[in-house]
Amino acid sequence: MTVFLIIIVVALFAITVWQLSKIYQLSRDTNTIDSTQVATDKDNKTQGNLMLAFGIAFYIFMLYNFWNFGNRALPAASSEHGADYDNLMLISMVLIMFVQVITQGLLHYFAFKYKGRKGQKALFFADNDKLEFVWTIIPVIVLSGLIIYGLFTWSDIMDIEDEEDPIVIELYAKQFSWHARYAGEDNVLGKANVRFIEGANTLGVDVSDSYAHDDKVTGEIHLPVGRPVIFKMRSQDVLHSAYFPHFRAQMNVVPGMITQFGFTPTQTTDEIRETEYMVDKIDQIGEIRRERSEELMAAGEEPLSDYTEFDYYLLCNKICGVAHYNMQMKVVVETEEEFNAWIAEQQEFIDTIESEDTQNPADSGNVEGEEVAQVEN
Repeated sequence: MTVFLIIIVVALFAITVWQLSKIYQLSRDTNTIDSTQVATDKDNKTQGNLMLAFGIAFYIFMLYNFWNFGNRALPAASSEHGADYDNLMLISMVLIMFVQVITQGLLHYFAFKYKGRKGQKALFFADNDKLEFVWTIIPVIVLSGLIIYGLFTWSDIMDIEDEEDPIVIELYAKQFSWHARYAGEDNVLGKANVRFIEGANTLGVDVSDSYAHDDKVTGEIHLPVGRPVIFKMRSQDVLHSAYFPHFRAQMNVVPGMITQFGFTPTQTTDEIRETEYMVDKIDQIGEIRRERSEELMAAGEEPLSDYTEFDYYLLCNKICGVAHYNMQMKVVVETEEEFNAWIAEQQEFIDTIESEDTQNPADSGNVEGEEVAQVEN
């Protein structure tokens, strides 16, 4: 692979030198330029036609992709703030596509219409203050409006501390897994520090903190529909990113600090499974996996497992190492009654530690020089 890359670099360098030599030749006195290198009307016509053909092909290909792959986009958001997020995204994409269609269309059309002809001199303006003002002030106004709208939308999304009766959950990231820690009846997470990690205490929770005793550590996330959730996030090792695509939520998980994000789920797992979008999506995925399984079986390999049900997932959206692709945690959105029944079955943190008979690393006090995080609502 290294040799191959070196060959590519050398080839690109040779092409660069060749192109520079051509530019140098063109920059010399026109009386010394070889007449065979001067573009003719036929050359200009060919290039103009090619530019027009490329522009038409480009837009046909673009429309083809929108038509055939539009269903690859995410379905409607499953969180309250998701509609605002999608609306902002839609406005941005409409503006981008509008500008792209106008500018690219004019570029290819003008290259065709005003191609060089012998004896014809192009009309041009050396300076035009009005034109410069127009094409400067319009982007300024549009981008300023978009940025201001985006800031207000972001502020509304992040204003989660004033929500009534939120669930507080810690997301703990490490290569290459997630853990969730639910605040107990007090709705306050106990202190935690990576220096406290020992034995069954894999999240580094401070056992001496009474707020931590009723916390519950789980291997998947359950959320009640219609109730606000505040996520407090910590990383044990490298930079991760907690990504909930269907809830339009993402926040970096940074070693040495606590970040947070919150949202209110609006659609249970069972409800989204029954939507027309998701039924079609599962059918498409199932067909692809069946075809792939047939190929594997023909080659004497094990077929793929069946995929018949959709589930929400928490993903890592930072390339955090070799197993980054598989760093995920199942998210179940359910009714309040189902959530209460599930959380009641989970073992409290202090019971887990006592059952493992592990030594509390906090017996000797807090770690010197290390700030211990207090995570609370």
